[in-house]
Amino acid sequence: MNNQNPVFIPGPTNIPDRLRRAMSIQTIDHRAPDFADILDPLYNDLKKEFKTEDGSVIMFPSTGTGGWEASIVNTLSPGDKILIARYGMFSHRWIDLCQRHNLDVEIIECEWGTGAPTDLFAARLAKDSNQEIKAVLVTHNETATGVKSDIAGVRKALDASNHNALLFVDCVSSLASMDFKMQEWGVDLAVSGSQKGFMLSAGLAIVGVSPKTKVAMETATSPRCFFDFKDMMTANQNGGYPYTPPVQLLVGLRESLDMLFEEGLDNVFARHFRLAEGIRQAVAAWGFKLCAKNPDLYSDSVSAIYVPDGFDSNVLTDHLYDAYDVSFGIGLGEMNKIAFRIGHLGSLSDVMALAGIATIEMAMKDLNYPIELGSGVAAAQEYYRNSR
Repeated sequence: MNNQNPVFIPGPTNIPDRLRRAMSIQTIDHRAPDFADILDPLYNDLKKEFKTEDGSVIMFPSTGTGGWEASIVNTLSPGDKILIARYGMFSHRWIDLCQRHNLDVEIIECEWGTGAPTDLFAARLAKDSNQEIKAVLVTHNETATGVKSDIAGVRKALDASNHNALLFVDCVSSLASMDFKMQEWGVDLAVSGSQKGFMLSAGLAIVGVSPKTKVAMETATSPRCFFDFKDMMTANQNGGYPYTPPVQLLVGLRESLDMLFEEGLDNVFARHFRLAEGIRQAVAAWGFKLCAKNPDLYSDSVSAIYVPDGFDSNVLTDHLYDAYDVSFGIGLGEMNKIAFRIGHLGSLSDVMALAGIATIEMAMKDLNYPIELGSGVAAAQEYYRNSR
């Protein structure tokens, strides 16, 4: 009966019954004239999520990884130099993708648990007098370590050196959960997906592009077909898709946006902060440490938590699944075996979070962790009681 329990992984997230019902529809003809009635409003409302007025939104049947690839092949050419910092598993995977596309990838190595190194970006960009760096790539919310980076600070680094590089941001696990200000922060391209804050299943790569990005598209020579921005934008302008779209997901996205707007975006962000802070209070009560090095870096959508020395975090997450039918995030990359993750984004409430904390405590007690049953629950309860 584990399908009755919520998941506490950082995506895909729990799907509300309202969204599941909305997607339970018969086949719709995506070539029919009225398909535009579904499609067109989605793009306008997604711009509100990205917080951009002059940008555009493009959606591909894919995941965030497909959005990464689309961002690269539509704006850059083989041999172009990009600048990126590696501080978690998902920045690492973006690096790998860029290298496979034969880009000249300059990597700034950072300690996992830290965020985008705005000072090191600034120093490197200031030395690039010939403007060889064509793009700076940043992961806004590093899902492997529970770290949120300062995107506005990266933009300041670019502006301080009068650098013309494009700013690409992975906001897969932050959009629709934490505030994202694409236009204000000067983000040129932002990549997200349907399976996190939008509370849907995986299957949509959602990409925001700025006017500057559209100019870069004119000179990019990387090969592309399925992920061609121009093909997609041309078809969208005519009310359709260049190929078969995931109609049920698009209908679900319509309902998801309605739910988010009904709650109010500021309230959505406040709810995620409150959920996250309750988790953090529980972690402190256990005497454990977050992977994120300081509070400025704390993510409001996922927390990565070190287990005590001598314990294996994979054994803990396996036991949670086997004994209590509930899923928590495993440690990825450098966090493997030494940390587990609690996803607290999307369709989640205080009550659900408390259930997750209580279940972790039972599992840890089963495995002889040095914790007191109820300590984390009590700390989170106290916070949730006084923060509504």
